[in-house]
Amino acid sequence: MPNPNPIVRSALSMPGSNARALEKARSLPADCIIIDLEDAVAAEAKTDARALVVESLAAGGLEPRYRVVRINPLDGEWGAEDLRALAHSDLDAILVPKVSSAEEVVGIASQMAQAGFHGNVALWVMIETAASVLALERIAATSESTPLAGLVLGANDLAKETGMLKTPGREAFSAVLSQCVMAARAHGLVAIDSVLNAIGDDDRLEAECRQGRLHGFDGKMLIHPGQIAITNRVYAPSDDAIAEARAIVAAFEAPENAGKAVVKVGGQMAEELHRDEALALLARAEAIAARE
Repeated sequence: MPNPNPIVRSALSMPGSNARALEKARSLPADCIIIDLEDAVAAEAKTDARALVVESLAAGGLEPRYRVVRINPLDGEWGAEDLRALAHSDLDAILVPKVSSAEEVVGIASQMAQAGFHGNVALWVMIETAASVLALERIAATSESTPLAGLVLGANDLAKETGMLKTPGREAFSAVLSQCVMAARAHGLVAIDSVLNAIGDDDRLEAECRQGRLHGFDGKMLIHPGQIAITNRVYAPSDDAIAEARAIVAAFEAPENAGKAVVKVGGQMAEELHRDEALALLARAEAIAARE
């Protein structure tokens, strides 16, 4: 079964047609590698890229990074063959672009089964159309009957379709960011924020990571290795947050607080829900530390 709760702070997208990039991925500190067969591969290179990706996955070496392949749209020329070629590859998830409805997700799951996937590979979908935003809850709800495990926001295509402006503060996207996370959390899915195209603009990258973290995303999709370090740092629990979490857990475990539903920690009242949040944060911090 796919890992339902992978640590995916940084999800680096790499072109499936670039053998050197795929080799370099084995040494990068990204939590997740998204091998792209869609936008990053020219039409004339699709077939060769597919074969290269299958070969690269068979060679191994990407572990413990979460391994995802973004295939071409399944209603197009290459998507169905992408699925068939990857059915027996060693990977963690398939990422499908241009998904706009719950019915499409159900259909994709059926095609995955027909291609030979048997529950060992998760399904992630791109949220990058106006229709997909309007159908977010229904799309996420299909996880009850399909391998759907992740939502990835695609702001570039969404901006192209809707005319929303991608300003440095992404003001126009605030509602979409919240909707995507709400749908993911309601159904136990991973939520990945959109890429930043401004390579080398570290200040803007940090601001977008903090904005995504503020909204509740698990991590961010990246397009350059130089974006990994900042993203990993922002999406990891800070030292202060870890110290606060430990204090909350310790307070609830103190003998004098046995059986209490509310305790005082650092001048503030902490309820059992805060203890549960603290335990989850500490578990995330431990998982990140074990990987690094």
